[in-house]
Amino acid sequence: MKKSLLIVEDEARFRETLTKEFRERGYAVVESESVAKHAGFGTLSFDFAIVDLRLGEKSGLDEIPEILSKNPKCRILMLTGFGSIATAVRAVKLGATNYLTKPASVQDIELALWMDSQEGMPPSIEALEIGESLARHEREYIEFVMQQCEGNVSRAARWLGIHRQSLQRKLRKFTPK
Repeated sequence: MKKSLLIVEDEARFRETLTKEFRERGYAVVESESVAKHAGFGTLSFDFAIVDLRLGEKSGLDEIPEILSKNPKCRILMLTGFGSIATAVRAVKLGATNYLTKPASVQDIELALWMDSQEGMPPSIEALEIGESLARHEREYIEFVMQQCEGNVSRAARWLGIHRQSLQRKLRKFTPK
C-alpha cells in the first residue's frame, strides 16, 4: 500500500519538484500552498506531511495543529530555509516529528520523514558546523523580516516574537563589515 504524503509549500516550482520526486518513490502525494486552500483536506488521511515554515505571510507552524487534528498519526516534517532553534523547538512542541533546513536533498527529506527528532539524524559535516550555520541563518532571517517590515524595528520584533531591544542588540551584533 502506498504511503500518503501531504506537501504544503507556497513556492510552486519547489512544491512540484518534491511532488514529482516523491511520486517516483511510490508515495501518493497531495500538494497545496496551504491546508486552508486544499478543498478536500478534511476528508483525506495522510501518513506524512512536509510543511514549509514560511507560507507567504503565514507561518507553517500554524498548519501543524490543523494537520494533526485531522490526521493524529501523521508524521510531520517542518522544512525551512530560515532555521532557528526557537522555531525547531516550537515545531516539535506543536507536533512535528522532525525539522530540516533547506537546501536538503530528497533523500535527506525522506529520511527525516521516517525518523523522530528525538532519535536524531545521522551525523554529518553540516551538523558539526551548526553553530556558524545557525548564526548565519538567524541573521539572514532577521534581514528578511526587516526587509518585509521596511526597516521598522518594532514591527519586525513583533513579527519575530522578541522584544524590540533584543532585536536591536542582534542588529548591532551583526553589523555588515
